[in-house]
Amino acid sequence: MDTEISMNWLDDVRFDANGLVPVIAQDFQSGMVLMQAFANRDALELAVREKRGIYWSRSKQKLWRKGEESGHVQVLHDVLLDCDGDSLIYSVEQLGGIACHTGRASCYYRRLLPSGNWEEHSNVLKAPDVIYGNSPRHAPKD
Repeated sequence: MDTEISMNWLDDVRFDANGLVPVIAQDFQSGMVLMQAFANRDALELAVREKRGIYWSRSKQKLWRKGEESGHVQVLHDVLLDCDGDSLIYSVEQLGGIACHTGRASCYYRRLLPSGNWEEHSNVLKAPDVIYGNSPRHAPKD
């Protein structure tokens, strides 16, 4: 990914009324969907420049560099824009193999059963209290 490009590419992204665009983080090798977050123009520009997963935290109203507290950084390999220009995929290498604040590989660890109940179908790889200590960060709502 060439980071020495013109910033005109940002004009092709259709941000919503709040200046945000949804971003899916996907493992660059397996294709597994790791998480969904949002980016504003600054986050997207910095993500491309720094080659890492950078988002906008809606709950904290600030830039969020994935892994800044947990150490589970996302190395950015590619950015994909959908046909309408209003949704992105970050193709990433998830360092440490953990994308979710619950200590799982993916935030999408619950499957809907025919009974109408949710089933957890992936294991916790590392307990959140080990990752974050006693920080109230265990339950971010981004």
